Amino acid sequence: MFDAAGLRVMRAIADEGSFTAAAHSLGYTQPAISQMVRRLEQRSGTILVERNGRSVRLTEAGEVLARHAVHVLAALDNAEAEVAAIAGLQAGRVRLMAFPSSSATLVPKALAKVKADYPGITVQFSEAEPPESLAALREGTCDLAVAFTYDGTDAGRGEDDLQGLVVLDVLTDPVMVALPADHRLAGAEVVELDDLADEPWIAGCPRCRGHLLSLAGSAGFRPDVAFETEDYVAVLGLVAAGLGVALVPRLILHSVTHPDVVTRPVHPGSRRAVQVVTTPDLQRVPAVKATLDALCASARELDTGDA
Repeated sequence: MFDAAGLRVMRAIADEGSFTAAAHSLGYTQPAISQMVRRLEQRSGTILVERNGRSVRLTEAGEVLARHAVHVLAALDNAEAEVAAIAGLQAGRVRLMAFPSSSATLVPKALAKVKADYPGITVQFSEAEPPESLAALREGTCDLAVAFTYDGTDAGRGEDDLQGLVVLDVLTDPVMVALPADHRLAGAEVVELDDLADEPWIAGCPRCRGHLLSLAGSAGFRPDVAFETEDYVAVLGLVAAGLGVALVPRLILHSVTHPDVVTRPVHPGSRRAVQVVTTPDLQRVPAVKATLDALCASARELDTGDA
C-alpha cells in the first residue's frame, strides 16, 4: 500500500510543516508533493493532511504514518547500506565445501587471498567429498564446492548432478603410486600397475576406491584391499610400515610426505581434474565470485609437477 517515497514525503511534511518546505528538503516540486499525498490518501482511504492556506497539519492518521515512517525508512536505509557493502565487497558470506586433499593445499592459499584482498568477506568452510558437496550446493547449504573427477567420470558420478551448474576445471592432478622406500620397484621411473597385482593395497574414499578398482581392472587384476582410510597421513604411514601400496594424488604431496615412502608415476597412467562448482546465479554474487577467482588463482600457483 505505501511506498518508501510516500513515507519520506509524510516524514518531511511532519518535520517541515508545509508542502513547499517539504518539497525543498526532498528536492521535489510542490505539485509533486501534493500529488504524492493525494495518492497516499487514495491508498489509505482516509485524509492524511489537513490543508490550511499555505500551512498544513497532519491528521491523526497522517501522524501515525509519519511516526512509523521513521522506523521503516531507517530499516530501508540500513538494508540499502548492507546490500551496497555486499555489492562493493566490503561484506558478504560465502559457504565453501571442499574435499580433504584440497583443504590442505588449494583452499588455504585461496582463503588467505580472500582475507587479504577483502577482509569484510567471511568464508565458512567445511570438508566433504563429491558428490556430497554437490548435493549441498543443490540444497542451498553451500555456495561453492571444490570437487574432483577421475578420467572418464564426472563429479556427479555419471548422474545428472552437474546439469544447470557452473563447473570450472582449475587443476589437473596426476595420480601416483606410493611405495615403501625399500620396495623392489622404488627405483623405477614408472611403475607398471600389473607388477603390483599381488601386493596388498590401501584404499581411500569410496570414489578413490572405485578408481583403484577401475585402473587395476584395466591392468588385468583385482586389487587386494587390505586397509581403507581417507586420511592420507595414515595412508603414507601404512605404506611406510610395509603394509601395502596405494594410489595417491600428487596434489596431497604438497602437504603430506613421509621419509620412508617414495611416489612414482604409474602405467597405465591416470589423473584427476580438480573442479570448482557453483550455480549461475551464485557466480554473479560478488563475494562468491571473489572466492571463486581466488581458488582459480591458487590452482594456478600450484605446480603439481614440483611435488
